[in-house]
Amino acid sequence: MKSQTFEVSTGTRERVHDITRHCEEFARSCGGDGLLHVFVPHATAGVALLELGSGSDEDLLNLLGDLLPADDRWRHAHGSRGHGRSHVMPALVPPYATVPVLDGRLALGTWQSVAIVDLNVDNPERRVRLSFLSD
Repeated sequence: MKSQTFEVSTGTRERVHDITRHCEEFARSCGGDGLLHVFVPHATAGVALLELGSGSDEDLLNLLGDLLPADDRWRHAHGSRGHGRSHVMPALVPPYATVPVLDGRLALGTWQSVAIVDLNVDNPERRVRLSFLSD
């Protein structure tokens, strides 16, 4: 297994951050066929495969805002108002995804991208682990 990490700055607002380029470069450097596993080792971030730039990213943030309002209902209550929802979000958008790699290229659908989903406005820095599994 080959593995590497990189840092992402998601900023101080809710964000869907595209990491497809990082994933493509890593898969290309590994070459061959296998699986790319993308993991965000944070309790308040997730990984999603979706179309970006067409409004789907904003739709996802709006949906998560409806499902997980930034209010005072959360027992996990340190940080900014509604911070506890960030700790529940990975149950809906898990902190990992696996993508097939064929001949060193991600086998994503035509409009699919790999993105970090981050509702936590208190922690703008994220680490991402990419692992390539093959025979």
